[in-house]
Amino acid sequence: MADIFDVVADTTRRDILAVLLERETSVPASGGEISVSEIVSTLGLSQPTVSKHLKVLREAGLVGVREEGQHRYYHLDRGPLEVLEDWLIPFVSSDAAADAATLAGVDSDDAASLNHDQLALASAIGKAFAETAQKVTAVVGPKKRK
Repeated sequence: MADIFDVVADTTRRDILAVLLERETSVPASGGEISVSEIVSTLGLSQPTVSKHLKVLREAGLVGVREEGQHRYYHLDRGPLEVLEDWLIPFVSSDAAADAATLAGVDSDDAASLNHDQLALASAIGKAFAETAQKVTAVVGPKKRK
């Protein structure tokens, strides 16, 4: 199985994940499921290209599939993304702590002296910001390939 970082490094796979996230948030009644043909139509890619990338995403556990006759309906599986989140949090938290310190009027030199509660708050603010940015991206929609 490919490393999760290698899987999401590909732009097309990230675009597919964005389409799945958008479906999940914009059409909750769908259970987040979308057909391969809808993904093809949304991204303007060929069906074989989309299927190839969906296979990689499926093998990495990032998407689930439901088969109905000859049709395949995919949905996002957030579980493996926790590995990415766990890896990213220390980087985001550092930035969040500095940003929170700036907002609180603390000099950047004093940011390192933030106590545990302040660092936890800064981390929560950073995480909330990242989640909000992702939701905005989902509402605006994925970039169309040219």
